[in-house]
Amino acid sequence: MRIFENTKFNFIGNRRKAYVVSGILLLLSIGSLIARGLELGIDFQGGMEFVVESPVELEPVAVRGQLATVLGSEPEVKTFGVGQVLIRTPAEGDISDIQNRIVEGIAEGFAGSNPQVIKTDVVGPRFAEDLKQGAIWAVLGGLLVVFVYILLRFEWRFGVGAVTALFHDVTITLGIFSAASGVLPFSLQIDQAIIAAFLTIVGYSLNDTVVVFDRIREYSNLFKTEAYDKLVNRSINNTLSRTIVTSGTTLLVVVVLFIFGGEVLRGFAFGLILGVTIGTYSSVFVASPVVVELRARAKAARR
Repeated sequence: MRIFENTKFNFIGNRRKAYVVSGILLLLSIGSLIARGLELGIDFQGGMEFVVESPVELEPVAVRGQLATVLGSEPEVKTFGVGQVLIRTPAEGDISDIQNRIVEGIAEGFAGSNPQVIKTDVVGPRFAEDLKQGAIWAVLGGLLVVFVYILLRFEWRFGVGAVTALFHDVTITLGIFSAASGVLPFSLQIDQAIIAAFLTIVGYSLNDTVVVFDRIREYSNLFKTEAYDKLVNRSINNTLSRTIVTSGTTLLVVVVLFIFGGEVLRGFAFGLILGVTIGTYSSVFVASPVVVELRARAKAARR
C-alpha cells in the first residue's frame, strides 16, 4: 500500500531547520539528564520493592510518613495504579520481615485499608551495579555493531549518519524520561524492561535508516549526473510511503499496548512510542542529511 505517490518534499533543503529542532531537543534532554537524572528501578540501584494494593485510597505522602518509623528510614512511595502504591526501600534484612512490617504499618495507620502485597522484588547492591554496567555496555555495543554493519554494507559516511541518528534517538528519549519522571501518572523507572525498549528502538531506527540508505545507493547508480543532495531527497521521498505505513502500524500496536497493557508495561510502551516517533524523524532528518553534509565537506576538501 502506497499512501504517498510521487512526493517531492524538500527534506534535504530544509535540513538546517531540522538541525535546530534536534539541537534544541538534545540540549533540553542533556540538561534534564544532568539536572534531574534518571529514576533508576530496583534492578539498577538495589533494595526491596513492594506493590501494595488496598480497597482504600492510600496517599503516598501519608504512607511514607507512616512507614518511616516502622522501617527506620523513609521509603520511596508513589502511586502505582488504581488502589495500588509502589514502595521502594533500601532496608536490609529478611524480605518477609520487611513485607510484614509494611503491611502492619499501613493497616495500623489507615483504618479499613486491608493492605495486600501483590508483587515483591529484591536486588542486591553488587548485582544491581553489574546490571547497570551490563546495560551500558549493551547499548554501546549495539551502536558499535551498527556502525560496523553499515560500514561493511555501505561506506563510513553512512555509518556515521546511522550512529548519529541512533545517539539522537536514545538521548532524546532518555531526556524525556528524565523530564517526565514524577510528572506523568505512571512509572518511568529505568529497569531491564526499559533497556529492552531502548535496544528495540535502536533496531527499529536502524531498519528505517537502512531502507533509505539502500535507495540512496540504488539511485546513485541510476542517476549518476544528478546532484547528490537532490538524489538523497528523491530517495527519501520514494521510501516515504513505506516509512509512514510501517511507523503508523507499529505505533498503532504500541499505543494499544500502552492503553490496555497494564501499569507494569506502561513505561515500556511509552518508551517505544517515543522511540518509533523519534526514530522515524531521525531516519529522514538526521541520518541522511549527515551523509549529505559529510560528502559535501569531503568534496570541498578535495577542491
